[in-house]
Amino acid sequence: MGSSSYSVLPARGLRAVVVLAVAAGLATTAPAARADSAPSSPASSTAPAAKPYMGWSSWSMQSSKYPGLNPDGDYSYLTEANVLKQADAMAAKLKKYGYEYVNIDAGWWRDRAWTPEFDGYARQKADPKRFPRGMGAVADDLHAKGLKAGIYLPVGLEKEAYDDGKTPIWNAEGCTTADIVYDDLRTTNGWDSAYKIDFSDPCAQKYVDSQARMFADWGYDFLKLDGVGPGSFKSGDNYDNVADVAAWQKAIAATGRPIHLELSWSLNIGHAADWKKHSQGWRIDTDVECYCNTLVSWENSVDDRWVDLPAWTRHAGPGGWNDLDALDVGNGEMDGLTKAERQSAATLWAIAKSPLYTGDDLTRLDSYGLSLLTNREVIAVNQGDTPPAHLVTASDPQQVWAAKNPDGTYTVALFNLADRPAAVTADFSALGFTGRAAVRDLWNHESLGTHRDGITQALPAHGSRLFTLTPKGAADVSRTGYEAESGGNTLAGSASVADCSACSGGKKVGNLYTGGRLTFNDVVVPAAGTYQVRISYVSGDARPASVSANGNGAVRHTFAATGDWGTVSTATVPVQLKAGANTVTVDSGSDYAPDIDRIDVIRSS
Repeated sequence: MGSSSYSVLPARGLRAVVVLAVAAGLATTAPAARADSAPSSPASSTAPAAKPYMGWSSWSMQSSKYPGLNPDGDYSYLTEANVLKQADAMAAKLKKYGYEYVNIDAGWWRDRAWTPEFDGYARQKADPKRFPRGMGAVADDLHAKGLKAGIYLPVGLEKEAYDDGKTPIWNAEGCTTADIVYDDLRTTNGWDSAYKIDFSDPCAQKYVDSQARMFADWGYDFLKLDGVGPGSFKSGDNYDNVADVAAWQKAIAATGRPIHLELSWSLNIGHAADWKKHSQGWRIDTDVECYCNTLVSWENSVDDRWVDLPAWTRHAGPGGWNDLDALDVGNGEMDGLTKAERQSAATLWAIAKSPLYTGDDLTRLDSYGLSLLTNREVIAVNQGDTPPAHLVTASDPQQVWAAKNPDGTYTVALFNLADRPAAVTADFSALGFTGRAAVRDLWNHESLGTHRDGITQALPAHGSRLFTLTPKGAADVSRTGYEAESGGNTLAGSASVADCSACSGGKKVGNLYTGGRLTFNDVVVPAAGTYQVRISYVSGDARPASVSANGNGAVRHTFAATGDWGTVSTATVPVQLKAGANTVTVDSGSDYAPDIDRIDVIRSS
């Protein structure tokens, strides 16, 4: 199947988009089993994912239309020579900053026409032209450079590996490929390129064991399992791969080698507990690549990360991390981003504690890109014991993200996601303290002195700043809370009270749509001024609402998704209040608004 076969495929949302080509059912006869290289030396005993991993992935470059990257046809960049060239550059330029994984993505077992190679046991086998010495030799070379080796598979039994069900399973007497899939050959993964494995048959686990054993013997330290569902734009029983992921975890453990298991893509947040139980990382979003003449672009789809990350923040921590995909900020023109956009992406990846792996050409990093990838203060935010930052404000174009650190400092990022310059303010009371704080600019390695009550920065379009705040004699804030379901409030239109086990009073106000309104009455403050009002809400998707006080100055805000309709999140918005009693209204307008749990008016104690 030639490269022209890919012209009809969607341009975004697919990490290994090319794997869809196998759905045509090109069968190959599995060749006899062959030996690869001898097993590599054992990997480090350090537990995988104690912190987000750092490294490089081949996919961005092999999938790009950037001139010269794939001169021999689509995805032709992926070769042993090119992988080792990038590894040499990583060892020379980035290794001392913590970058260590070299991850080989989709295609290592397929030729330029995308025809696959399998051994005699239905396991993927290196294409002899792409990787003439085999995958074990490549892992050995990476280890010799002090780096770690990563490899890739789509989930399920690839259709071409089925071979009429007659192929034996390695180290599983009597088991064949017919035993490990459903009799009706139902398909699975994000491209329907594989048959769904039936784990009710013990032969199925044996097959996954055989693949894991092969990777361990080759010396790999990382496996990306792609097209996993629920997720990868698929849902339903055929695309539920939780059993596959659990089988891989079991198989990896049996090898005795600490192989990091990373899942992809756009994983369903409703199964976050499963991903956390069985893997060390999970892609929360679609592909970052634009499949165009650059590696990425802001609109397709770097900017999606600010929309999709907030609901996932609570799920990241030692042992498993939210994966924002490749951080392609090092090559300038090839990246397809402005300098401001490159810094903003690097900032979000750092504060989210996403794995820091780039898909750039490491042999030609520009000076600015190298400075972004090697800033030790920013890397420390990502790799240290600080928690992931969360979205403090509403999900508007001007955003504040923050984390309170174990040492009492705060990591604070300001983002202007608008297409024109704008000022962004981090109000200290919204962070949890009032008074003064010393401000450190992490990108510029500069101390900005002491600020009182907040910090405001004028930012370019798609720009950002990243700070560490150290409170100085600051006071905690106090909050006066008002429950949405209180009998003293006014509900209008479709608004109604509903039960909510996660909400502070056990109830919420929902059905705020097409004119539904909730008004909090008798919101009392001692003096006129701008107050930070923290809105606790529930919303399975991002939704807008207008917030106003005393019928004046309504401001439309977007509230990020909380991940489901049973989880409460908060967003802090500024509201102008008068001394004494006020009304604060949340109005759906012509849209669907989030359900409201309560509001808290923040003030100095």
